[in-house]
Amino acid sequence: MTAALQQEILKAVLRALLGALLGWLFGQWLLGLTLGIALYLLMHLRYLAVLRRWFDAPKQVELPEPGGIWGEIFESLLTLQRRNRKRKKRLAAIVSEFQASTEALPDAAVVLGERGEIVWLNTAARTLLGLRTPQDLGQRLPNLIRHPAFTEYFTQGEYEGEVEAPSPIHAQLTLAYRIVPYGNGQRLLVARDVSEMRRLELVRRDFVANASHELRTPLTVLRGYLDMMGADAGSGPLASWRGPIEDMRAQAQRMESLINDMLKLARLEADSPMTRQDLVDVPGLLRRVVDDARALSKGEHRFETEIQPELFLLGREAELQSVFSNLVANAVHYTPSGGVIRVRWKADGEGAQFSVADTGIGIAEKDIARLTERFYRVDIGRSRASGGTGLGLSIVKHALERHDGRLRIDSELGVGSTFSCQFPLHRVQQGPVVQEKIALS
Repeated sequence: MTAALQQEILKAVLRALLGALLGWLFGQWLLGLTLGIALYLLMHLRYLAVLRRWFDAPKQVELPEPGGIWGEIFESLLTLQRRNRKRKKRLAAIVSEFQASTEALPDAAVVLGERGEIVWLNTAARTLLGLRTPQDLGQRLPNLIRHPAFTEYFTQGEYEGEVEAPSPIHAQLTLAYRIVPYGNGQRLLVARDVSEMRRLELVRRDFVANASHELRTPLTVLRGYLDMMGADAGSGPLASWRGPIEDMRAQAQRMESLINDMLKLARLEADSPMTRQDLVDVPGLLRRVVDDARALSKGEHRFETEIQPELFLLGREAELQSVFSNLVANAVHYTPSGGVIRVRWKADGEGAQFSVADTGIGIAEKDIARLTERFYRVDIGRSRASGGTGLGLSIVKHALERHDGRLRIDSELGVGSTFSCQFPLHRVQQGPVVQEKIALS
């Protein structure tokens, strides 16, 4: 019990005794006691009424200084009010700084409430999205940005990655939308202009495709002359040039492979999403791929396959063949003689998985993340010696993306590597499950 409360109890007792004493003098001590207590309660009711008015309008009502327990209460409230004012000023400064910084952003930023309604937006949101203040505040964002890709992204609720769609007011602008959940059901929409980036990518793809097409004609002429010279290099005046001619033919063949891979990659990047899909006989396709790999191996490796029959995919056979053949051929190129290459194709809980495991030289962990980059090679000398172009895994990556698949790479130096392709359930068509295992030496 605080000292102020003890004093207040003492005051109540003394007032009651004083009232009883005055009442006793007039022969009504009980009435005097009641009046003393009533006057004491009326004083407290007066302070309660003042406190109630202060809560309703703290800026208009001034709290008295009565002393005692009410004095402590009023002083504590005033102290709390001063602290809240300071805190409010700090928060206002933070909000002001945040708004000023986001106003300076070139990207559109929109704060959304629990129902997707617009709470706040910056200047770039007005320029890129055509939003207006205060007219659009409180409006649900999907009602203002109606592109199907954005609507699907917004309603799915799992905001992983971003989605690209045209600007609602500038059809020539391509925006990348990203939603970040935060707080209690709130979300932040960020939209950035990627039009120039997409235009440069288009220019790059067109340049690569056009340059590759233009290179094929002179390369065909060169290969023709080299073939003619190679026929005369066995004997005759060109016999001394046999070695250089063979080297030139090998380099011309490597350049032709490089041009073909560049054209294939350019087609994969430029093609629109697949509208026509075939039911691809993956087990039959894999058997042909393994047969080609055996021919490439020339008997230097042991192949083991585990292929689930009647497990098909919806997609394009040529692109899937490119995926499988690139991975199996890489296993042949980077596995020393006598090594084992295991090819598996089976259904799992997520759909279907294709994997190639080898006992080759392996890949360092620092290189794994960059393997799908164009022209990236872990061992440049060995890759060139084996005829590699550095585009194989880039082709695999793009072809998998067009089939909604993903690539996983596990490797250890000196032990071997495993390349796994996971295909989603909606692309899998499955018949009776009968496992077969074939060991080819």
